[in-house]
Amino acid sequence: MIVFRYLSREVLLTLSAVSAVLLVIIMSGRFIKYLAQAAAGQLDPGSLFLIMGYRLPGFLQLILPLGLFLGILLAYGRLYLESEMTVLSATGMSQQKLFRITLFPATLVALVVAWLSLGLAPQGANQFQLLLNKQDALTEFDTLEPGRFQALRDGTRVTYTESLSDDRVNLGNVFISQKNLGADQKDRGISVLVAESGRQEIRPDGNRYLILGNGYRYDGSPGQADYRAIHYETYGVLLPKPDVSEEVTDRDAMPTSSLLGSDDIRSRTELQWRLSLPLLVFIVTLMAVPLARVNPRQGRFLKLLPAILLYMAYLTILIAARGALEKGKIPPALGLWWVHGIFLLIGLGLLYWEPLRLKMASRRAAALEVARG
Repeated sequence: MIVFRYLSREVLLTLSAVSAVLLVIIMSGRFIKYLAQAAAGQLDPGSLFLIMGYRLPGFLQLILPLGLFLGILLAYGRLYLESEMTVLSATGMSQQKLFRITLFPATLVALVVAWLSLGLAPQGANQFQLLLNKQDALTEFDTLEPGRFQALRDGTRVTYTESLSDDRVNLGNVFISQKNLGADQKDRGISVLVAESGRQEIRPDGNRYLILGNGYRYDGSPGQADYRAIHYETYGVLLPKPDVSEEVTDRDAMPTSSLLGSDDIRSRTELQWRLSLPLLVFIVTLMAVPLARVNPRQGRFLKLLPAILLYMAYLTILIAARGALEKGKIPPALGLWWVHGIFLLIGLGLLYWEPLRLKMASRRAAALEVARG
């Protein structure tokens, strides 16, 4: 029991440290991406941390299996390097027994991953898509920041204002540059609007207008001397009506209960993917225990790179099989299970190869002794 607690604690502590580092790295990259979108006016800056919170379960369901795999390699590798595993082996600790002990922390991780992949991650993805739908409902003036040029998402208009009131209604020193596209979507030149002031106005029919005051409009094509200048006291600009959707269509945002019993190939693929992640935990544990065995003279990192490449091959093939299954290139009955079967056989081979090799070497040595006698 003491050995069981000691080994489990070592694995769980290393797992926590590795997973925390991986989570910080991945979330930092995602946060930079969303921050760039917020700077471009595509996202509300106030919702960035809410978005990261919704995305967190989806990150964790992929990080925890890798964290467990690396945690076993690093924790047991240190024990082999410091000859603690040699002492345990002398007291009857075989690779198979070590694997059975490791199944306890692996089961804990698998339960957490199952909770994330089957429940929490789809809920987070659902809320994330609803939040993006709300962002799509915002006009360019809802995300406009004074003193910064801001382009619309289709790139046809650039807007600038020097000042903006707290209620985001009144603007000062406005500049708007807009491409003029014909019915055939060909470029018909540009229109530039400048005004001393502007305000948003919502009409009874729901349309939004930007009412500009005391300014000029310039129409023409760049590089040509055919510009037309018009002075105006009041000018109204129709703001594009946002395309609002309350429907969640992503498969990863659908509740697991709605995927059960579905005949749709994409829904069945998504269900198999969610079930694959907890299963992945047990198979990578089976592979990690024998791969953690190192010679103290060789160092603890000798097998780390091949082990990581084996894990990446497992995950890459699994993702590729998911895409092929969605396209109908793999029979639904075969699904993703054949990938798990291949790596299960690899794990069993790694686990039993070393004891089998030692047993065969022992038999050869005994045969040589008999021959010499």
